[in-house]
Amino acid sequence: MKFQLATAAGLLLAGQTLAAPLEARAGKSAAQIVGEIAPNSKTCDGSAECRTADQAGPLLADAMVKYGIYSPGQIAAILALTAFESVEYRFKHNVSPGRPGQGTSNMQQFNFNLMYAQSIPELKSKVAGVDANAPDAKKNEVLSLVNADQFNFGSGPWFFTTQCSKAVQDGMKAGTDAAFAQYMGCVGVSVDSDRKAYWDRAKKAFGI
Repeated sequence: MKFQLATAAGLLLAGQTLAAPLEARAGKSAAQIVGEIAPNSKTCDGSAECRTADQAGPLLADAMVKYGIYSPGQIAAILALTAFESVEYRFKHNVSPGRPGQGTSNMQQFNFNLMYAQSIPELKSKVAGVDANAPDAKKNEVLSLVNADQFNFGSGPWFFTTQCSKAVQDGMKAGTDAAFAQYMGCVGVSVDSDRKAYWDRAKKAFGI
């Protein structure tokens, strides 16, 4: 039953309507779920980096499938984090204080974006020879590669599945506040009131 619930949640996020067993989410598309978690993402302000829930939802859903994430708790947590970090998918680079190479929807530091790029077959050759001591211009060049839409929304799932321990990943399946706090610890932050607001909306969107 737990496997059925997890699989159904992943397919629902991907925009497929399933008859059961997730009545609370029946018929919801990925865009609707993202819009509930990040209500300001329903429209964009004209920024070239901004993506609406309609645009981000399917891309996030594809990324969850790519990295094998189907648990409602895990999906909700990743969406809560990326929505917060990107200011509801308005920014793909660090605005303040403007760290070179930091960005994506997960707002990762350069060292993680480099590892992320190295893990993507289409980008691996383009970052060959680049290391953590790269000049700022090169850091921003790497960021521009992973900021393309087909990669930008995969950074959160990639980080979760490759940089967080199995204990954190498995714990997040329960969808508890304690598990989310451990996940934030993996990211290197604590759960303040702003982050909790996104997490609470994510739990509600997934009926957790």
